[in-house]
Parts: sequence; structure tokens; C-alpha cells
Amino acid sequence: MVAAAAADTAGVSEIQPTLQKPLEDIRVVEVANYVAVPAAGRLLADLGADVIKIETPPAGELYRRGRLQYAGYETDFPENPPFQMDNAGKRSLVLDLKREEAREALAEIIRGAQVFITNLLPARRVKYGLDHETLMARDPRLVVGAISGYGLGGAESETPAFDYTAYWARTGMMDAVRDEGVAPSLQRPALGDHAAAVNLVCGIMAALRLRDANGVGQYVDVSLLQTGLHILGNDVSNALITREPLRRHDRRAPANPLWNSYRVKEDRWILLVMIDADRYWADFCRAIGKPELEGDERFCDGFARVRNGGSLVEILDAIFAENTLEEWERRFAGRGLIWSPVRSVADVADDPQARELGYFCEVEHPEYGPFEIVGPPFRIEGTDLAPRGPAPAIGADAEAVLIEAGLPPAAIRKLIEEPS
Repeated sequence: MVAAAAADTAGVSEIQPTLQKPLEDIRVVEVANYVAVPAAGRLLADLGADVIKIETPPAGELYRRGRLQYAGYETDFPENPPFQMDNAGKRSLVLDLKREEAREALAEIIRGAQVFITNLLPARRVKYGLDHETLMARDPRLVVGAISGYGLGGAESETPAFDYTAYWARTGMMDAVRDEGVAPSLQRPALGDHAAAVNLVCGIMAALRLRDANGVGQYVDVSLLQTGLHILGNDVSNALITREPLRRHDRRAPANPLWNSYRVKEDRWILLVMIDADRYWADFCRAIGKPELEGDERFCDGFARVRNGGSLVEILDAIFAENTLEEWERRFAGRGLIWSPVRSVADVADDPQARELGYFCEVEHPEYGPFEIVGPPFRIEGTDLAPRGPAPAIGADAEAVLIEAGLPPAAIRKLIEEPS
């Protein structure tokens, strides 16, 4: 839970957490798998929505069945942590959409919802009656949101994609995010998916506001391609004007040596990001114990450092290699320099700032006890956005959801006892 913070320094009483979340009166139905749309559903659940996760394979979606040992970790943790992160706080129901009675049940469940989200390709949405035209014809107030690789419409709307393809490779990001002379690398899992999830939530919140104003539902379309173009927007904006290749970073001869990475002792790294280098140059020289560099004609201003960047990097490489990361942290502390240690993901699990501000949340699993997941990517002061629990077991809420949808007992029994 995020601790209440003092409202200001004038002695105003502390803001108390409210019991109400922004979307407590909203029900969301999610028909999706893997990451992007489920991650959006998780954020909507954090905001208070009742999110009903519809899983179509009888064994649950493939993402659920991943295990840390498959990726080479030495652990006996029996769940897939990323699945837990992206599905915490939801309710689960299994429906085989190839069956007519399952499609009819889903229609009744959606009838009681305000939002429907999916990552089915457009043709599959039409096949199962889950396209936004069909859904909004039944309920004109419904907000429908979808994430796909390349968007609804155009020649590639039916092209399957992961964020590795549509977000990372297709947008130029895979080519851009590497130093000179280094081969393109795979992105880490779900980078584009989580960015697209936030975009979908933003669009849904805006659509709900429009619906509240005029009574009309909206369709929100998010693509991994569009998300990647926005994330890489600075470089894409330049390309739209110049049509020229970007200038790739070369840490051995950067235009600004104070915007560069350096290796320190014990094979650790630091990153300097002092874009307005002249402002920081004198303090930086003192911090590294080389005040004489401040007056060196080769480096006395930004233009000189551009001309002699390679020489300065050689000097700084040797200086930084003399000390450990802990020593550089001590030297830079309190000087106002813009820099960061390059942490490993394992280090980040114990990041003191993230811990102090509650960026990780603990959930209590009914079988395996408590464990931590990543919290939502924003805070609302005075509101507890922690998830209401772990990801649900497969079909754990089937009976309750179907009763709420108004299905007769015989139909409920058939759907539960014969899921496919």
C-alpha cells in the first residue's frame, strides 16, 4: 500500500487513503492471451475494475503455463511470475468459443460489462461476434478496446505479431538501440507489450469519459507498431524530415563524453547523462579528482569536447577503471550530477527508492503463500492501487460469473462440467 504523503510543507494534515478506487463501478471482460491486453486488464483491475478473464483453451492460456525453470532459473517456484504480474486481481472463466453455448454465455457476460478488451485478430473477432461493430450494436454504451500488431485496417491488419516484430524490429528500434559496430539484439520480453498496455488503458479512460458525457460507447484501437513509433518518436520525427539514417552512438568517440557509459572496477558500469555538459563540466572534473581537466584547452567547452571526444573518453576510461561503483557513488553524491549506476535486474529487486515508494506489491497466493510482483506504473495520491490478489486459478470464478450473467443452472453446469 502506498503510504499517505504530507500534502505540503505548510502543515496541512496528511492525505488519508480512500477506500474507493477510480473504476470500482466498471466491469471489464477480457478475451486475450499472452501479455499486452492482459497487462492492460491488470492495470484496470488495479484501478478498481472487476476484470473477468476469459480463457479459451481448457488448460488455460500458454502464458499461464510458463515456469522459471524453463528459462534456466534454479528455483522450484511453481507459477509463472510474469503471468502473475499481468493477471493479478482478476477473475477467471474458461469458455471454448468454438461452442455455440459458450459464445452465448460470453454475450451475456459482456451484456453486464462496460468495457470489453481483446487481442484477437479482426477476422477472429468477427467469427465469434466480438468485433466492435457487433458488440456496440448490442450495447451502444459499451467501450471496446483492442491491441494488435499493425492496427485495424490496412493491408496488414490480419498479420499476427509479437512485440519483438511489430514494436521492436519493424519500427526501427532494434536497429537504433545499439552502439556503432554492434549487431542488433533481441529486446527483453514484453517491453512493447507493457507500453501498449498503458496506451490502451489511457484510451479506455478517455473513452469512458466521452461515454459518460454523451452516452455513446467508443472503440479504442492500439497497435504495437504505433506504440513503437511513439516510443521512438524523437528519432522517427527526425527521419520524417530528413529521410536520413540516424547517427548511431559510439561510446569510444561520442559527441558529448559526459553523455556516455564507462566501465568501473569489478566489471560494473555507470552512465553519465549530462546533456548540457558545460553546466556540469567543472563540478564533474572535481568529482573525478581531476580539476586540471577543467582548463585543458582540448576540453574547455562543448565544441572542443566534440573535436576531441575520443581523447577524453580514453582519459575517462582510465580514471573510472580505478575505483569501484561504490566509490563513484560516494564521490558523486550530493553534487547534482546526472548519472546512474547500470544495475542488473537482480539488483533492481532490492532498489531502495523503489522499495521506499512501494513500487513492488506483495500478493498472497492461496497455495504458495506471499510473493512480490511489480506494481502499477503510476500512483494516485491517497488511493491504494495495490492488486486485490494474485492471478486467479484456471476457471476459479466460473460459477459466480455465470450466475451473475443470469444463466440458468443447467446451462452453468454444462459449461463448467464440459468446458470443451
